Amino acid sequence: MNLGERAQVPIVSFSATSPSLQPPKFFVQTAQTDDTEVGVIAAIVKAFQWNQVVIIYEDSEYGNGIVPYLSNALQDINAHVAYKSLIPVSADEDFTLKELYKMMTMQTRVFIAHLSHSLGAKFFLKAKAIGMMSEGYVWIITSGLMDFLPSMNSHVVEAMQGVLGVKPLIPKTSHLESLRLQKTIFDPVNPGYKSADMVSIFDVWAYDTMWALAMAAEQVGSHYPEASYQDTTADLNSSDPFNLPISKTGPKLLKAILTTRFKGLSGMFHLVGGKLYPTSYKILNVVGNGEKEVAVWTQAHGFKRVRHNTSDKFDSTPKEEFNSNIIWPGKSRVLPRGWEVPVRGKRLKVAVAVRPGFEEYLNVMKDSRTGVVHFSGYYIDVFKSVMAALPYAVPYDFFHFEKPDGSCAGSYNDLVNQVFLQKYDAAIGDITITGNRSNYVDFTLPFAEGGVVRIVPITYEDDNNMWTFLKPMKKELWLTSIAFFFVTGLAVWILEHRISSAFRGPPSHHLGMIFYFPFSTLVFAHRERIVSNLARLVVVVWMFVVLILNSTYTASLSSRLTVQRLRPAIADVKELIRKGHSVGCYQGSFVCDILRGVGFEDSKIKMYRFPEDYEEALSIGSKSGNISALFDVVPYSKLFLAKYCDKYTIVGPTYRTEGFAFVFPKGSPLVADVSQAVINLTENGEMLDIQQKWSVGDPTCNGPDSIVTSVSVSLQGFKGLFAITGTITSSCVLIFIVIYVTKNRSSLQQILNSRSTVWSKIKEIGRHFDQRDLSSHPSTMARDPQFKYPKAEVAEIVSSSQSVDLSNSNLMVLSLPMNILSTHSNNIALPNIPTNATSSNSTVLAPILPEESNTAIDVTDRLQQQCCDAQLES
Repeated sequence: MNLGERAQVPIVSFSATSPSLQPPKFFVQTAQTDDTEVGVIAAIVKAFQWNQVVIIYEDSEYGNGIVPYLSNALQDINAHVAYKSLIPVSADEDFTLKELYKMMTMQTRVFIAHLSHSLGAKFFLKAKAIGMMSEGYVWIITSGLMDFLPSMNSHVVEAMQGVLGVKPLIPKTSHLESLRLQKTIFDPVNPGYKSADMVSIFDVWAYDTMWALAMAAEQVGSHYPEASYQDTTADLNSSDPFNLPISKTGPKLLKAILTTRFKGLSGMFHLVGGKLYPTSYKILNVVGNGEKEVAVWTQAHGFKRVRHNTSDKFDSTPKEEFNSNIIWPGKSRVLPRGWEVPVRGKRLKVAVAVRPGFEEYLNVMKDSRTGVVHFSGYYIDVFKSVMAALPYAVPYDFFHFEKPDGSCAGSYNDLVNQVFLQKYDAAIGDITITGNRSNYVDFTLPFAEGGVVRIVPITYEDDNNMWTFLKPMKKELWLTSIAFFFVTGLAVWILEHRISSAFRGPPSHHLGMIFYFPFSTLVFAHRERIVSNLARLVVVVWMFVVLILNSTYTASLSSRLTVQRLRPAIADVKELIRKGHSVGCYQGSFVCDILRGVGFEDSKIKMYRFPEDYEEALSIGSKSGNISALFDVVPYSKLFLAKYCDKYTIVGPTYRTEGFAFVFPKGSPLVADVSQAVINLTENGEMLDIQQKWSVGDPTCNGPDSIVTSVSVSLQGFKGLFAITGTITSSCVLIFIVIYVTKNRSSLQQILNSRSTVWSKIKEIGRHFDQRDLSSHPSTMARDPQFKYPKAEVAEIVSSSQSVDLSNSNLMVLSLPMNILSTHSNNIALPNIPTNATSSNSTVLAPILPEESNTAIDVTDRLQQQCCDAQLES
């Protein structure tokens, strides 16, 4: 590459496949690099759902170049590389056997080999000899080794039976068949091979490379026939072989090669960045004396199955499609699981976290004579049932997580850390799944419910409290109701003030009516006649609201006074923090971390180990230096309340957690199968049987029949009701204001156009609004028993036939029936009442006289009232 760069001559290679090369400008790779095949290898691992693999590669530029790319591709599909085995090119048999035995003791059974053909042949012969080519193993080889399979010894091919390999896809064409027939190179050691089997991918790349070079040279030669080298000071006779002249046609030839595109034996010949553009790959299975194509993989479409020399797209279950066409090592057609418990490996060390005081869940008994430790309880039975449900046998031993002196060896986080450090192979107990722990270990699916609850002492409600009548409704509902009482009274006053005498009078009378009227509706004691239709609508809706509020209040108050209820001493976490109360949790539990997270100080968090300890602390209370509430996980809280449910209760929400699960080291292949077994035991009811055996499913409580926290009625349930009445009330007031402004537009405009101050204008508008509306419907006026006309002038009564000057603005004309006037003529000190008038009506003119004004008003009121009553009767 360096020589070509100096002379500016293209260096073309059809065999350099290492992706670690950093080629200069004049180096061209007409072969696919090894990093292009890591995608298909990762796709195979993903399709069969193997989560652990071992990478085997030789210590050379060829071997080292692919490892970073392969590791990244496997990481992208969440496949863990359990081990990387580096095999020297000159490795002897002892080194190879040592590595193979080491890999045999591992759980992983999926091996990816990237070896040269010479080293690979020796490697697989040894693997066959020690039994690593038997059923349950998976071997995947890269194209460099797979391409040389036809040229290998028959003993090597026999040892590689069941191996999967990948190779670039070469289309079957007549040109390819012609090339096979022309080849006459035979392996003298294996004369039985046919010439057709000896065409490798490198032969095809070499053939296409020569064509591309010829086409480029032909193109450059026809356009640039001049001298090939530039004039330089290089001494061609120098003994220095690196003192080279610079080619004039080299850059042009390089450009022609890079732009050459044609359909060759390997497919479309196309260079991108000086490298051959990657094509599809085929997956091969070593069967018999050769290989069998089982699938085709493309970057864009994934896998395609092969049937009768045709390819069609895979279904959504490529795993089953693969397995039906593959013969695995040991001549097995059963899909390998990808891992096994090694025969030569150790038994699983299972750490047991024991919480004292709850023997139903986990109990440890040590025989004083023999020293043998016996484990029992719900967690032990669940673990044994899960391991027995696995489709294979897994030997294990239980180990109590404790110090040599018998004390606890640490917190749950310490136990998880021991699994992370591989001091234990698994851990069981009341170990809750948390995000922080998941960074270091793998959890199975939970086998017990999660959640953290708050346990507090309970006391009976005091029904003799002087403020008991306020408790049925919450403060916000009380305030909202009072506000709507005032708003409704104000709205009715606005709507009735101008037309109803009941809502008129001095200012003190107005204010009293605004508050009195809506509150009188509570007992339906209001007697004021409602005249306006808008006011009637407001009152009808408000009466419905009052009915609902009254019924709710009565029912809640009756319940409080007749049913004895239990209530928690402190029902809110914020109240505990605000008042500085101490709270308790189990020592070493993650619950203590939750309490710190919600705002409790470390000095306010008390840790206990035995249930009797925190029961005593709860009974004494925080005032004596103990605790006001206990926080614990749901399963243990149920057992605790089963013993003390007459003294304590669960209040508040349940803090969601993921439950209890089994712990395994990161990347353990047991996690998936154990999780599946947990699901199966739950579905077939065996998990429920274990719960009933240990009485941990639903512990019984012999305390009070009902532990109910009294709940006052909140505003939330009445928001809709208040929204309806508020909308109707505001709409009616708005309609009234529009009508008022429209009818009195001229008067209001005159006030607004005056040159008085703003405050004077407001007072003037108020005085105008305070005036009685005389333009209301007569029947509306008549129904008002307190209605009085403004002061009228006392006048003489003349017959309707007489001419009266009505231009005097101080006169008021009443048209009354004659019989009414005749009936009251003796009580009215007015002259000239015609008793023999033939007309049924008379006109009354009333000029004011100061000494007779009050009498005139009363007489006029009585006459008007009787007149209207007579009209209504007729």
